[in-house]
Amino acid sequence: MSDAVQKFEEGLARVAAGFETTFAQCPDESSLRAAAAKLIGGSGEVTQLLKLMPQLPGDRRKELGQRANALKNAVQSAFDARLEGLARAARQAELDAPPIDPSLPGRGLARGALHPITRTIDALLDVFASIGFEVTDAPEIELADFNFTRLGFPPDHPATDMQDSFFVAGGEIGAPGVKRFEDQVLLRTHTSNAQVHEMSRRRTIPIACISAGKVFRRDDDATHSPMFHQIEGFWVDRGISFAHLKGVLTTFVKRMFGEQVPVRFRPSYFPFVEPGGELDVGCTICRPYDEPGSEAQRARTDACRVCKSTGWLEVLGCGMIHPVVFEHCGWDPKEVTGFAFGMGIDRIAMLRHNVGDIRLLYENDIRFLSQL
Repeated sequence: MSDAVQKFEEGLARVAAGFETTFAQCPDESSLRAAAAKLIGGSGEVTQLLKLMPQLPGDRRKELGQRANALKNAVQSAFDARLEGLARAARQAELDAPPIDPSLPGRGLARGALHPITRTIDALLDVFASIGFEVTDAPEIELADFNFTRLGFPPDHPATDMQDSFFVAGGEIGAPGVKRFEDQVLLRTHTSNAQVHEMSRRRTIPIACISAGKVFRRDDDATHSPMFHQIEGFWVDRGISFAHLKGVLTTFVKRMFGEQVPVRFRPSYFPFVEPGGELDVGCTICRPYDEPGSEAQRARTDACRVCKSTGWLEVLGCGMIHPVVFEHCGWDPKEVTGFAFGMGIDRIAMLRHNVGDIRLLYENDIRFLSQL
């Protein structure tokens, strides 16, 4: 018998005689895996024996190879059985243990909180209610008459197209009871329908209302959502002017963001106001109104993605209520005047909490939301 054959057979006999006892003595999974690695791992005894195969004589190679593979399979089977046994024993120990460990610290109940957008809605309504506005509501599922026609939208306005607005199935022209565009049913595209409802049902002045809620548009990309939140306010009386509008909105900005935040008005167009404008506030992220003109202030503004380095953020659209809207709601535009404004609540929440990306408010990461 050659030395290689003798060494091979002695190695097989040594492993076969001891692996079951070795596995049985392992108290846990880590020690069991370490013992198996010493036998059938990359540098284990059986693996080293198989490396001697080229040195074995040809007439013995097949026989000894089969014995080595059979032993390796036996070791693997014994390892698997012992591993399963340890798992069962650990599970049984858990089941037999006392149900409560009195030495562990107690788990307190987490305190819930309103979402930042909900809190912003409440804060906005509080500000305008303190000025004299009455909080009202309006339907989210609306007729095109209240959503578009009475607000002076021309029939060919892009917002009246089904590619820009969500029209309710069964509410399109040709359906039972729907013969005109005004009778079509859709998800409201703005909270301005509250203005039409209140002006249509009331016949005494003054009328000062504020309404907040969800609106829906066919926008879905990195900076838009098909559902978002708006707030609409309007004031109707005799002798209302743009000066009253500026006074109300300036008061709102100061109470919402702080006395130091500047405001500016720019002319703009909306179908239901004339003249129309937009209100900008100083960016609350880079805060250019702090240390104006300083190097630190300029560096912050130049790097600000929110205001795009302008130092200003558009907050809302506003203007004097168009005479056509008064006429559609049953009021004489020669007798009364009024102003209206609307803003995105999501943008206000972002500015109020200094959030640099509006999408963070919708990702529902409790770690982020709990910081606001």
